[in-house]
Amino acid sequence: MLRLILPAAALLTLVACESEPDEAQTVEVPLTEAAANEAEETDAPEEAAADEGVVGEATPMAERVATIGLLNKRNNLSEDLEMSPGETREVGPVIVRLSACERTAPWEMPQETGAFVQVDVRERGNNNHTRVFSGWLFKESPSLNVVEHPVYDVWVKDCAMSFPGDE
Repeated sequence: MLRLILPAAALLTLVACESEPDEAQTVEVPLTEAAANEAEETDAPEEAAADEGVVGEATPMAERVATIGLLNKRNNLSEDLEMSPGETREVGPVIVRLSACERTAPWEMPQETGAFVQVDVRERGNNNHTRVFSGWLFKESPSLNVVEHPVYDVWVKDCAMSFPGDE
């Protein structure tokens, strides 16, 4: 019985919605000079987007710069590599490729900094590099994703980028 009542109720609701309302009334409200100026100002695309809650673009990926730390645990030498996405750096037997780096906006919590990195290492006595890591590394959570190698360690130190409103 309930199966028959629910479709009938839905159908009656739709029919009621389709009935024409009384004559629509149009009211013209004169704009004051201040309201007219405000309307002209919000016609700019940036301001209109800001009014709708849309935030402008962050730094394009090609213009970001990541600082990647590289440690040789055997001789305790560390090096900071400043790289742009798409860049590859070879340091001795290690090849580090940076595909992307990202940082949360200053107004978002929690603050996170990460980079998508690939690490290839050439072992002693071997002419070919072997991929030992491919994935996201996070500055604030280094244990979340770890480069597991007995000699080399790689981690994210920073991702330099800007956001709208940064000064």
